[in-house]
Amino acid sequence: MATRTIYFGRFISAPTPDDLLIQTGAVLVSSNDGRGIIEKTDWTVNGPSDALSKFGVEVPVVTAPDNGYFFPGFIDTHIHAPQYPNAGIFGKSTLLDWLTTYTFPLESSFGNTNSPMYADATTPPDPLARARAVYKRVIAQTLAQGTTTASYFATIHVEATNLLADIAFDKGQRAYIGRVCMDRPEMCPDYYRDESTEASIANSKASIDYCRKLDPSGDLLAHIITPRFAPSCLEETLKQLGTLANDEDLRVQTHISENVNEVKLVKELFPDRKSYTDVYDHAGLLTGKTILAHAVHMSKEELETIRERKSKISHCPASNSALGSGFCQVREMLDLGIEVGLGTDVSGGYSPSILDAVRNACIVSRHVGYLKGGDSRYNLGVAEGLWLATVGGAKVVSMEGRLGKFEEGMLWDVQEIVLGDVDAHGEGQDNGVDVFGWENWEDRVAKWVWNGDDRSVSRVWVGGRLVHQRV
Repeated sequence: MATRTIYFGRFISAPTPDDLLIQTGAVLVSSNDGRGIIEKTDWTVNGPSDALSKFGVEVPVVTAPDNGYFFPGFIDTHIHAPQYPNAGIFGKSTLLDWLTTYTFPLESSFGNTNSPMYADATTPPDPLARARAVYKRVIAQTLAQGTTTASYFATIHVEATNLLADIAFDKGQRAYIGRVCMDRPEMCPDYYRDESTEASIANSKASIDYCRKLDPSGDLLAHIITPRFAPSCLEETLKQLGTLANDEDLRVQTHISENVNEVKLVKELFPDRKSYTDVYDHAGLLTGKTILAHAVHMSKEELETIRERKSKISHCPASNSALGSGFCQVREMLDLGIEVGLGTDVSGGYSPSILDAVRNACIVSRHVGYLKGGDSRYNLGVAEGLWLATVGGAKVVSMEGRLGKFEEGMLWDVQEIVLGDVDAHGEGQDNGVDVFGWENWEDRVAKWVWNGDDRSVSRVWVGGRLVHQRV
């Protein structure tokens, strides 16, 4: 049964890279089976009663406070759900040793009682119980940070991957769930890998079927083909995954050129291929629905191939900095017409917050500009960072035109942001963003970007469904 709700107040968005759009008015949202879309907008409305009159309906009105606003939900284009317990744990490691020291042991514990994580266990381990606790927490935390859509890497385990799908669907987050594929014996530990190409494909098909049973429309939940990265997969596995993705018209996600040593390793493992990008292209994995995470060390020829295939880039600035991987050339990608969004890359990244990713993207871009002779053209500003987190992310996850803006026909995936008011006595709410009252709204948004966190997120809706409310 369809329900309708009016939302009144201030609406802020970044519909273009250079445009921070600030509007006051109302939108009418029509929800059917939890899939709410913006039916009408009116930017002349001046109050709740005026909204009811102009829309000609008698429905509930949700009003943003004077010190708050509605903002499109964030889109995390690259996050590892099982790695959430390791967020902030990376020591002095770089990518390849970080995987073997921290990541593989943790991920294996979601389906393998012989995981190194259970070496000192005094009671029989329950991998699914561990997976359930972690997955419930990471989805709750990302929703609390305003992430309405997330593209998740899971583990190699079918049962635990399906559990992640269950939890995401139940909590209402828009999610793309990827069972990780990794089966190259010399690159994957004995305790954590698929047995063969055939097993990898069969297990992926099982997860695809499970997601389709949960959400036949694929609108709220869908499987995403997920080879971990080229070094972890046999060449035949990559080819069959490419065929599967194309036959089933599915999204693809993987890593590319994150680390210099990783790029060298790919060249050693695939000597017949011209580049890291060519490995994926040869396997048929570069499509218009492919998300390539990191892309730090790319040649111009590789970027041109990615542009031609219409594949997308997930920029993960916090992770690239934390693991010492390097600086992604975002401006050059955008100039070429490559679509770019933001990813937290938990747990290479230390935070599940896309707002934090916006901050890091801005900071990293300034380092890039410095290395380019102080050229400020490379700098990302507040509006462009927020655009990457919303509209850019929508393009990356193949939801362009459906997410990221307050326009009729778009899905109501939205967060309500409330800032802190400081009174004449210097007293105010403890939510990280102090507003004294004289700041204009552009400055207030900038303060939110640089100082905000989950305390600023009051409510979150996905498809018109309230999925988070700060107590």
